[in-house]
Amino acid sequence: MKWIPLVMCFVLVSGGICEAKVDLVSLPSRDSVQLTIYNSADLTLAKESRSLTLKEGFNDLQFSWANTLIDPTSLELVPLTNADRIDVQALTYPPRVKNLGLWNIDSGLSGQIPVEISYLTSGLSWRAFYLGTLTPDEKEMRLKGYVRVLNNSGEDYENAQVRLIVGKVHIIDQIAQLAQRQYPYERPGIYPAAQPEVHSKRSRQDVRVMKSVMMGEGIAFGSVAPMETKEIIKEGLSEYFLYTIEGRETILNGWSKRLPSFDVASVPVVNLYKYEEERYGYQVIRFLSFKNDEDHLLGETPIPGGLLKVFRNVDAENHLSYEGQSEFKYIPIDEDVELNLGAVQNIVVEPKLMNLKTENFMFDRHGNINGWDEVRTYKMEVKNTRQVPVEVEIKRNFNALKWDIHNEGAEVKYEKIDANTVKYKLALQSKENKTFQYTLRTFHGRRGDHK
Repeated sequence: MKWIPLVMCFVLVSGGICEAKVDLVSLPSRDSVQLTIYNSADLTLAKESRSLTLKEGFNDLQFSWANTLIDPTSLELVPLTNADRIDVQALTYPPRVKNLGLWNIDSGLSGQIPVEISYLTSGLSWRAFYLGTLTPDEKEMRLKGYVRVLNNSGEDYENAQVRLIVGKVHIIDQIAQLAQRQYPYERPGIYPAAQPEVHSKRSRQDVRVMKSVMMGEGIAFGSVAPMETKEIIKEGLSEYFLYTIEGRETILNGWSKRLPSFDVASVPVVNLYKYEEERYGYQVIRFLSFKNDEDHLLGETPIPGGLLKVFRNVDAENHLSYEGQSEFKYIPIDEDVELNLGAVQNIVVEPKLMNLKTENFMFDRHGNINGWDEVRTYKMEVKNTRQVPVEVEIKRNFNALKWDIHNEGAEVKYEKIDANTVKYKLALQSKENKTFQYTLRTFHGRRGDHK
């Protein structure tokens, strides 16, 4: 522990902070802790289970958040037993004292009382990443998911249950800014009066609403038996999705930890090589696509956005070759995904302009040209230098809305994509080259009016 979070003091004289004669009792360490971490905002809900030693009558519980990123306006303390005999009256912030709050507790009994302390903190984050391994024929891929949890909150969280939330959250105040204020509500309070209800942009009611979203419904805060291979249990919460990591994890301040998410042995995939000068220049770009559904052995939960690195088994000894990587966004259930793995050198598309001419001129009454045709003939050479069959998609864009096209050579047909774009799709076997030719006639000026 890098900070002493709680100290108990029994007030002998009401109206003053603990006097010199008052005994201070250090609070026992946490019995358990649960962290619920968002990935779309710098926001984490922490719930700690501790045992307090109370005296019958009035008690003051001192809480310090020094050197951490805890939002003091979000602090709550709830007795887990004998709630009818324990009254948590107020949380006050003594003047001229930084990073310190006092809970005023009126207890109807003496002894140890289990309590739950919850708060929002900053500095904890998580990110998903993935490893994909293609089969030698590249028709299937083993997909392994991981999450990396990073702790820069200023506090060590030992033996914690970790839950991860996917989904957008809107917060007015940044938790880190609230944690670093000199006073929780921007100005000194008057001890021992109760804290003001609204002195910040976000009221305590907003904090409770945010906590309720992060807690979800019907989710137990209890121990989970550790397993040799940990799993991530997934649950839907309205527009959010909750991933609970099985077992317990120790996440020290300043450290990151990689945790497994899922492992699917054979996801059907499609490899497609695309060529489009206006978008990619003169490079061929490789794309890998699949769908988050049952047919692809997925589809149980959304897939959090992250980075996928793709490899390929190249021989019987399972030697790997690196195929590329792609960053992608959140993939809902039943959603298609197409991942850009980057430019390749082993698939080549070479367009060559073979002929260019203009004809069919039209003239206005002053003898000026106001319409004509441009005729271009292109030769397209497509080469597959790989050891596996591939599919290549070629898009050609025309700077005209009126046009005719005529193909020659390989048995290829174009598909019209929009008013000035066509697409060719070719299947090439290993080490195969294909050549086709097309003649494009575009109509300009008044010639376009006649088409």
